Amino acid sequence: MKRTPRIMIVCTIFFFSVLACTLPGSEPAQEFPPTPNATMTELYAQATILTPAIINTAVNTFTPIIVAENTATPTVTAVNTQTVTATFAPTRTFTPLPTFTPSTPQREGGIITAKYLDDAPMIDGDWGEWTTTQYGANYVVFGADKWENSDDLEAAYRIGWDENRLYVAVKVRDDKYVQNETGADLYKGDSIELLLDVDLYGDYYTAALNSDDYQLGISPGLYEAGGEQEAYLWFPSNVAGTRSKVVIAAFQEDGLYRVEFSIPWSLFGVTPSAGKHFGFAVSVSDNDNSSKDVQQTMVSSAAKRWLADPTTWGELKLVN
Repeated sequence: MKRTPRIMIVCTIFFFSVLACTLPGSEPAQEFPPTPNATMTELYAQATILTPAIINTAVNTFTPIIVAENTATPTVTAVNTQTVTATFAPTRTFTPLPTFTPSTPQREGGIITAKYLDDAPMIDGDWGEWTTTQYGANYVVFGADKWENSDDLEAAYRIGWDENRLYVAVKVRDDKYVQNETGADLYKGDSIELLLDVDLYGDYYTAALNSDDYQLGISPGLYEAGGEQEAYLWFPSNVAGTRSKVVIAAFQEDGLYRVEFSIPWSLFGVTPSAGKHFGFAVSVSDNDNSSKDVQQTMVSSAAKRWLADPTTWGELKLVN
């Protein structure tokens, strides 16, 4: 009976000793360093393999994107290049000028040369001092049914220039001189007409008058050649009127009259120089009816002269 309490005491002591070993604050003894088992080795091995795989995946993922962006840049440049080309091509298409060969006139009126005059001629109706080329103005361009023969109407002229003026001398064969009109109507009597296109190359193919085309009339004299002379500008119509700065002189003989006149370049708004070309024609009107003021016939230096169409005129070239 006395053993039982002793046994219980021993059991109780053993129980609390075991319980003290698992309470918080107690740490089990461990070996150092720990020895990795097979499972941890496999984990370390997987980590070593996965790390470069992730890096390579990232590089491969972004590399094509960068290439694609760089590729897009030349594409934009190509579009801009095409745009610039398309912009300038039409300009080159619409700005060519016609090619002119002076030795082969493109206008049927031909090319007349005006020689530079070191000494300006005396405007007195006398042709004696003129040495420049003589040109004919014998094409009947109006009133052919009224024209009889060369004695009825025929003309020749000479022309020259200097820095200040254009000089013209005209000899007209006319068996009857009639001029009873002045101003805008002077063409209804015996008279001379000069046509000048001062922007020949600018509107070479324009078959209509414009502001750079001039029509100037010269009256050798009222009632008789050598009487009261007059110069009248018909066109451009907005500046039409008598031109007092045109110097005129005329001389009459049996069956013909001679006229000299000089025109200031300022009338045409021109600064002359050797090599310049102008549209040009000299024409002569005739009236043989002293009782009626009417233009009966006209002869011209241009075979198909038509006032309203400058392409039917000839060409004038200034030379030294």
